[in-house]
Amino acid sequence: MSLYIGLMSGTSMDGVDVSLVKIDDRNIEVIRSSTIAYPHELRTQLAHAIAPATRLSLHEFGSLNISIGRVFAQAAHEILDQTNTHHSDVDAIGSHGQTLRHSPDSDPPYSIQLGDPATIATRTLITTVADFRALDIAAGGQGAPLVPAFHDAWFREDSKNTVVVNIGGIANITVLSSQTSAAITGYDTGPGNCLLDEWIADVCQRPFDKDGNWAASGNVHAGLLARLIADPYIQRTEPKSTGREYFNLEFLKQIIQETGTCDLPKEDVQATLLEFTVASIARAIEESCAHPDDVFVCGGGVNNAAMMSRLREFLPASRLSSTAMRDIDPDAIEAVAFAWLARQRLNLESVPVTTGPGATARILGAVYVPKK
Repeated sequence: MSLYIGLMSGTSMDGVDVSLVKIDDRNIEVIRSSTIAYPHELRTQLAHAIAPATRLSLHEFGSLNISIGRVFAQAAHEILDQTNTHHSDVDAIGSHGQTLRHSPDSDPPYSIQLGDPATIATRTLITTVADFRALDIAAGGQGAPLVPAFHDAWFREDSKNTVVVNIGGIANITVLSSQTSAAITGYDTGPGNCLLDEWIADVCQRPFDKDGNWAASGNVHAGLLARLIADPYIQRTEPKSTGREYFNLEFLKQIIQETGTCDLPKEDVQATLLEFTVASIARAIEESCAHPDDVFVCGGGVNNAAMMSRLREFLPASRLSSTAMRDIDPDAIEAVAFAWLARQRLNLESVPVTTGPGATARILGAVYVPKK
């Protein structure tokens, strides 16, 4: 078995998830996973950079790209130190990077990830695979989500309809039919934790709602919820993908103003946002796979007790559990996926993608080889 490192920072932007993984043709073994928090100043810069109205100078963009690349390289070094692994024993790093802007439906389409892969390769002396989205977007795909192919390799079972739900800043699902020859379905359903986190940060100066307790203390407002569910992105059919450039505090405040709910108790807004998140996920699951046998949840949302409780109520016919039940830390699954994607790229093995019309497969990622 060969060793790979996966690096991932998602739409929650709290830090870099890193995993050291053993992979061969039939097996995947997660050696260790951890998370390296972004320095406070860097996270503040990122929060500013992703705001819809922000216009970065070329210097600001370039500096931020290198700074994030350095944190990604640090995360790789730390996982090597934690496992007493030498860099020469690792075949490659797969780095997703930090999404700055995702715009697959614009003309021209694009998706920008920060975290300079040349910096990662040079600082770790490990071949680094990155820029996974570009070729798919150039070929007419959405460029996201990219992990459904890994979900297929790890979670698909004969005779069971399975759904994997990732609830990060944005939520996405992968639908795996009990028929192993069937195509994979995977797309972003809408907001995961992003609106919940931005609202509580804005009105309570807290980074997140622990266990969903504040949301649970409020009441769902039917009118606000109906307007959120009616959003054009939620109503779109797949393939589709989105990000925080769409679902953000500005988006929420505009809808609050439209619906005349400015005087709504703050906790009621939080309760409504949690209901919106869960309802949009459940709606997508029901449309793509009416009654899945198993629903595996990963991402930060798995730690939100109120969210998991409501998701179970929305999906009473399914067994709902964390991906830990299948031996992958729910906070690390995307990092593991990018380690696997790096192996696919080095072996020139195509990856089934779900991001465009019709089933297809592509070789994804650009390779950066350091001088060793």
